[in-house]
Amino acid sequence: MSILEIKKLEKHDEHSLIFPEFNLTVSEKDIIAIHANTNVRSILLKMLMGEIPISNGSIFICGEQITRTSMRFVHSKIGFSLLDDGLYDRLSVKDNYLFYRTIYSSKLSVEDCIRAVQLESKKGYRVSKLTYSEKRRVHFGRLLFQNSDLYIFEEPDQNVDLETKQILIKLVKQLGQDGKAVLILTNNVESALFVTNQVYRLDETGLHALDVLSEEEVTIEEASATKEEEEVIIQPVRFEKIPTKVNDKIVLFDPPEIDYIESSEGNSIIYINGEAYPCAFTMAELETRLNPYGFFRCHRSYIVNLQKVREVVTFTRNSFSLILADAKKSSIPLSKTKMAELKGMLGLK
Repeated sequence: MSILEIKKLEKHDEHSLIFPEFNLTVSEKDIIAIHANTNVRSILLKMLMGEIPISNGSIFICGEQITRTSMRFVHSKIGFSLLDDGLYDRLSVKDNYLFYRTIYSSKLSVEDCIRAVQLESKKGYRVSKLTYSEKRRVHFGRLLFQNSDLYIFEEPDQNVDLETKQILIKLVKQLGQDGKAVLILTNNVESALFVTNQVYRLDETGLHALDVLSEEEVTIEEASATKEEEEVIIQPVRFEKIPTKVNDKIVLFDPPEIDYIESSEGNSIIYINGEAYPCAFTMAELETRLNPYGFFRCHRSYIVNLQKVREVVTFTRNSFSLILADAKKSSIPLSKTKMAELKGMLGLK
């Protein structure tokens, strides 16, 4: 059963496109993350909360379309964990939970909730005396009293300690096992992959699913491929995606997504939409793999996607840079010898 349905949703801000039309369905037991910048994340959250009108497209919660008149029903079905959520600082953890239990008419015991977020030793403490990570755990526990169909987390692991991250993972998995749907909104791929393998990126180009494999799945696929090679002779297949590593996950990117690659202390770092991803391939290997896709070795330490270059800037007679068309207008060095080669490629004298 689908809990959240987004249909042909898009958003413009005057003359700029925030995100184009996209569709997404989140069903029972789904744990899905959307990786987006702060502006996109904020707008999507406000649409889900009914704070800004949906002019293009529609959002359905348990079959009910989000409108101004349906917000009471919508909020009864969604539990929000927001970055700026407040707590009753003068009350203890236990008293906060007693209050939430009453408000939501929950059958969950306060003691069970406190155990779930591992705050047994702090249950008598005022919330104001807790660390930031412990306060986030109080927020997570509050959601359990709501017993919603859909839980939406905004940057749930931002600036929290490892113990709180582990509690978050356990909590989210338990929600999924209980038949709940979970949507995580974050501007950090590492945070998204820390919780789930179902990750989408939402930006001005649309909604795209990240191709994610665990290291175990990679090992199994490699073993399977080796076995097949031993059994039959097959024609070599060109592997077009570029693998990067985030936590213990392998994320595969299509070459056109890459802005540029930098060599730092002997390691290759791939940059996509301002985020850095380590890659096991050497710069020479990446140059060979990416050359058919319009990439150019502009400097001994840089490979750039020429489709992303907006300007070629001359600082001095022997100093050049490439300015990219990304949000940061990244500046990539261009060596003198490569400048001549680039001019030849462009047909310039």
